[in-house]
Amino acid sequence: MSSVASQSKIVSSFHELVDFPFQGVVNSACWHRTLNGNFSEIVSLLDSHQQNINVIEIDELLKLPLSEDGKLAVQQIVSDFNSLSDFGADPVLNLIRHYEQDVDNPGFPTDVYSWHVDRAPFVSSTFLCTYYGPASEIIPNAHVEQKILVPDIRIELRKLFGGNDTDFDAFLEENFYDLHYRAISDAQITNLGNGHLWRLACDSPDSACLPCVHRAPLEKKGEVRLMMIC
Repeated sequence: MSSVASQSKIVSSFHELVDFPFQGVVNSACWHRTLNGNFSEIVSLLDSHQQNINVIEIDELLKLPLSEDGKLAVQQIVSDFNSLSDFGADPVLNLIRHYEQDVDNPGFPTDVYSWHVDRAPFVSSTFLCTYYGPASEIIPNAHVEQKILVPDIRIELRKLFGGNDTDFDAFLEENFYDLHYRAISDAQITNLGNGHLWRLACDSPDSACLPCVHRAPLEKKGEVRLMMIC
């Protein structure tokens, strides 16, 4: 079995998705689905939202003047929103034009376009589904190296820090440098696709698995994403 296949578990229901136990290298699960409905119609009617990241409320979706296919797409989104909310998560539906990039640190950016993991103070997961537009990507932990351990990058970070060695690790954590990775050559990258609901393991003290390394896609001009995340 490839490292990509061993990293992820494919499930067939929401309950399987939230109940599947992550362990070792298995740090992601996917409720693999083919969703019905016209999601592009929703995006076209939300085109007046011109912010880089726009939070779309469910009430706003329900008021859109949609065709039957558009209404079916809304039903799919509302169903996911309710399932995640009932589970105890706090889902947010975003219309994304692009995220802010970390232009201050071109050598070691800490934005979401960089390979990174999410951190939580307790065992937790990130849930996400891209309904329309470019989807996020994941990569096996064996195919990345933590940037703060790369000698050249670590030297530059020490220069940036400029303080005592005893405080260096705290500096790296406080500025989220320790959450970022770079891919090795010939890394096997998995695109999360449209319509599938994913669960990705976070970095937490008591986790039984490695955190799932992922990144947002670098959108092309004019591309828009409709994504739920929590």
